[in-house]
This record gives sequence, C-alpha cells and structure tokens, in this order.
Amino acid sequence: MRHDHVLTARQLSRGDVEEVLDRAAEIAADPSAVADRHAGALLGLCFFEPSTRTKMSFEAAIKRLGGDVVDMGSVESSSVKKGESLADTIRVIEGYADALVLRHPRQGAAKMASEFVDVPLLNAGDGAGHHPTQTLLDLFTIREAHGLDDLTIGIMGDLKYGRTVHSLAHALTTFDARQHFISPESLQLPRGVRYDLHEAGAQVREHTELEEVLPSLDVLYVTRIQRERFPDENEYRQVAGEYRIDSETLEAADDDLAVLHPLPRVDEIAPEIDDTEHANYFQQAHNGVPVRMALLDLLLEDADVGAIGGDAR
Repeated sequence: MRHDHVLTARQLSRGDVEEVLDRAAEIAADPSAVADRHAGALLGLCFFEPSTRTKMSFEAAIKRLGGDVVDMGSVESSSVKKGESLADTIRVIEGYADALVLRHPRQGAAKMASEFVDVPLLNAGDGAGHHPTQTLLDLFTIREAHGLDDLTIGIMGDLKYGRTVHSLAHALTTFDARQHFISPESLQLPRGVRYDLHEAGAQVREHTELEEVLPSLDVLYVTRIQRERFPDENEYRQVAGEYRIDSETLEAADDDLAVLHPLPRVDEIAPEIDDTEHANYFQQAHNGVPVRMALLDLLLEDADVGAIGGDAR
C-alpha cells in the first residue's frame, strides 16, 4: 500500500487490493501473529451517520492489533451540534489519533476532510459516494467463494444511491469480472458512474429482471433500497420491496451461487435463505475484522505511532 488515505476504490490498483486481501487471509488464519503489532496505536472514529458493522469491526480490528479507539460519539453529543465545521472537527481529532475513520452523509466529505489532516484517513462511507473498506471485505468474501477472475456477478437493488455498489463496481474493473446490474429503471447506475466504468474498460450490462441473468451468475450481490437517501418519500414507496430473494427465486440459480449483502437488510432476502449454502452475507460481515486489520496494519506500519499533536509520518 502506497497511500496516505483510502478514500475511494478507484485509487486502489489490483496490486493494492491483492496485498490487503493476502494480508487479511494471513491474519484470518492466525490472528495471534499480529496481536501486539500496533500496541499503543489509537484509531479515531468519526461517525456522522449510524453504523453497526463498519464501526464495530474497525474497533475490533484496531484492538486485535493491540491498539485502541478514541470515539467522537454521536453527533448529538458532540460540538457538531454547536455548529463546528467538519474541517475543524477532523483537525482536532487528528491530534488525538494515529489514523482516522470517517463516515459522513455528504458525498465528497472524506476527500475534503483528507485535505486537512496528515494521519491516514479511511472513508467509511460518504453519502451516496464511496465505501472502499466495505469493497475490500466484499472482494475478500468473493475471492474465498469463487476467486476474482473469470467471475460473473450480478449487482441488484439500489444502484443509484448505493455507495457499496459504486465502490465494488469500480474495483471489479481491475479483475476479469463480467458485471450485470439489476434494478428498477429509476434506480439504475448514475450516469457518472456508468461513464467511469466504461472508461475503465467495463461492459455495463443493465437489466430490470433478475431471472434473465440468474442462471449464469457466480455471485449475486443484493442491496437494500435505501429509504434515507431518497429526496422524495413517494419515489421510495414506488420501488420499496420490488426485489426479494427467496427459495423459489433461487431455484434457477447455480448450486454454487454465493449471495452477498452489505447489510443491514430489510426484506430483500428472505430469512429462509440464511441456512442455505447460498448465504454468504454473515460471513461477509465477519470478514470486516481481518480485512480492516490488514488495512490498518499496512497503513500504520510506517506511521509514527504515538506522536503527540498529530505529527504522524
């Protein structure tokens, strides 16, 4: 890894991805080998939106590396409620930590914040923009199930507002992957994302029905219709519940089909799928710990851990 910050999946080369995934595989096989590697390191958690998996897995990751966290806490209990800007907040917390994790509802917030800090900053989701660390654990899960070359993947659901979709689609362009995008017409990939994928050499295949591509898929990546991203409640109601995966749906699927979901789910995957061989989404969530351990390990190995006042590197 040769990056100070991890802001989008687009900045990661195939070599970067493979380095993180290989390190994650080593850590998953023997977590004790890195138990004290970053003793004394502090990870600053700056979450301006709710989070369960991302926040807890980052906290678990740094603690399993021997470090600890300093947590901004909820927006309601912070100085943000007093009108403090993101730039000021991030510059202050930089002085308390060796690396920062930022989740923010505004697209582009992570890139802007990175311009004000010298310690590594990791984007944990910026509105409908990007979520690169989620993409790394998605790729790790896919690699464990099917490998990342000669892969046929269907990405279904909210492709317009889904930051996990945008990041994953970009990352897959560096591998031999055939991507099919399944969504209502109103939730298709944004024009800018589609253009970037074309520029990266991907052939964008868009569908409104899963049935026409399901038998050919190795992986089906399902996403939630994100109510909180819709500017118009009526627009959400028109598409809510439009796609649902159940046992009957998967009768036409290959026996080895891996079903992934970044979670949380609402009703897009029936609970009856949970106990089948298709279900990979809980393991996918668990993979967040070794993958984020690997990423932090690589980013912190050259940092001046413990420097007071944010004087990292």
